[in-house]
Amino acid sequence: MSGDESRMKGLKDSRDRARRPKKSRPLDATSLRDLALSYAARFATTGAKLEGYLVRKLRERGVAENEDGRVLELDVTGLVTQMIELGYVNDEAYARSRSRDLTARGYGARRVEQALWAAGVEENVREENAPSEVEGRRAAILLAKKRRFGPFGWHEEQDIEAENENGDSLERRKQHEKQVAAMLRAGHQYNHIRFIIAAVAIAEVDEWLAEAEEDETREEGGLW
Repeated sequence: MSGDESRMKGLKDSRDRARRPKKSRPLDATSLRDLALSYAARFATTGAKLEGYLVRKLRERGVAENEDGRVLELDVTGLVTQMIELGYVNDEAYARSRSRDLTARGYGARRVEQALWAAGVEENVREENAPSEVEGRRAAILLAKKRRFGPFGWHEEQDIEAENENGDSLERRKQHEKQVAAMLRAGHQYNHIRFIIAAVAIAEVDEWLAEAEEDETREEGGLW
């Protein structure tokens, strides 16, 4: 092999070594805690989600050995409990934030419930942070506005009655079914969906929301 060929081979070997991912060191108690702290600092999370993350990292990187060559015993559940006690992880705060975020994006109570369940939030916390009637109606209206469902699909210049009389009934029925299916997938209550899609004017929907807001105000004020 010539000198040039040898140098080229050496350069290629160096590049291959540089591309090769470095093997992560096995985890001990300190590095596992560092991972937990970093994860909790970067992401809103729950105890269940944090525990799942740490277990996955242990599976990927393995567990370090002590000086005697024995594999260390790492208490993942105990570490997660400690993180909760220190306030770095708070299922209640997570549920409250996640519920608010989803409803603000137009999702209904069922999707909120599913998301919190998937995150390992306990049933009583899920129930406490479920969207109220007002929040559910607002979210349903928001989705209908975004997707131009029900009365939000009409242009101001259109004559609704004329459309109902002259439009193709089969096509309208198909459109109605698609709108219902989309709102159901978004987790909304069927009675909310039915009201919004059946409304012939936006004013009806606004009044429907206002009624729920008034009821909520009376409940909070103890006026029932």
